[in-house]
Amino acid sequence: MSQINVRSATKADLGAINGVIEAAVMTWDLPERVKRLSLSSYRYNEFDFEHLDMVVSEDSHRNVIGVAAWEQADTKDTPAGLTALLLHGIYVDPSHHHQGIGRQLFRAAEQAVSTNSYDGLMVKAQEDANGFFLSLGMCRLPVEDPKRHYANRFWKSADQ
Repeated sequence: MSQINVRSATKADLGAINGVIEAAVMTWDLPERVKRLSLSSYRYNEFDFEHLDMVVSEDSHRNVIGVAAWEQADTKDTPAGLTALLLHGIYVDPSHHHQGIGRQLFRAAEQAVSTNSYDGLMVKAQEDANGFFLSLGMCRLPVEDPKRHYANRFWKSADQ
């Protein structure tokens, strides 16, 4: 595996970021039409930088091959009103799957939890990613309010 660098994303990365997201979404186990119709809701734009923190992974040629984004979670969504970062997603270019890139991006989110003294990290995962987040020590949160809680919510305490 070549050297992978994780750094803060910039607006100049948006084209590459959205290219990675599109490639990743198109691998999901969903009907093609659903993927195409929902893709626009996963893309980021320059205004997302106002409320999201984003990092990218780049290969030794400085090509963006992964992205993660997060923001402070609403305490109505977290366990017992704890403070948390909400991980919006980790996307890795499919040609770079199973090389530890997603884990590096996850570690960057964990570092942000620590740096900002949050109680934990929460993610609302796509069904296909449940195993990935469980393998990172996250636990599935129960759906206590079906009108508010996403079915595939996962939590990892800062002290884990």
